[in-house]
Amino acid sequence: MSRIITIAHQKGGVGKSTLSINLALCFNNQLSVALVDSDLQGSLFDFKKENSELHIFNENDPDKIGALNYDLIIVDTPPYLSSGLPNLFLISDYVLIPTKAGFYDVMAVRSTLELVNEAKKVNTLLRCGVVMNMIKHRSGITKEVKPLLKSLGAPLLNTMIYDRVSFARSPISGGVLLSDDERAKEEIYSLAEEIINSFLEN
Repeated sequence: MSRIITIAHQKGGVGKSTLSINLALCFNNQLSVALVDSDLQGSLFDFKKENSELHIFNENDPDKIGALNYDLIIVDTPPYLSSGLPNLFLISDYVLIPTKAGFYDVMAVRSTLELVNEAKKVNTLLRCGVVMNMIKHRSGITKEVKPLLKSLGAPLLNTMIYDRVSFARSPISGGVLLSDDERAKEEIYSLAEEIINSFLEN
């Protein structure tokens, strides 16, 4: 039976697609992985031309996504709060919510968390985590944002993904795991490990 990770956030520009690609490439070393672009106007499907290693699908029907025969399915969602998210959450094992360390980005987490909590009433094994993404180095706002996230009831992950050139280039470079950026690699491995550990809790 497939495990499904859905990556979602109400706002665009928080790095969902970049995380989707790099997590898929990370897990692809040991599992059969499908990367699904649920935005029918999205660009992830174009990434298939650049990386034949990944099995990439353009699909927003939860039934068809759930029927894919892979160990792990990673679903990248549109950069807005679409009506399809609740149904995607119902078939998911884990919802990853990336957010930048900005006030409006953090406040937009609330709407996504509300949908997750609604889905949990039916899908009782659903887990979620908020990862701070595209973090600026030596930015004091990060410390201010963490308490705000926790006040929203957000399950904040320990891993933080920093704003690195290697991440920005990763869609055209084959992912950060092929780069020389050891810190970027450590961040993706750490994020993957936290997600896996949450599966083991179920």
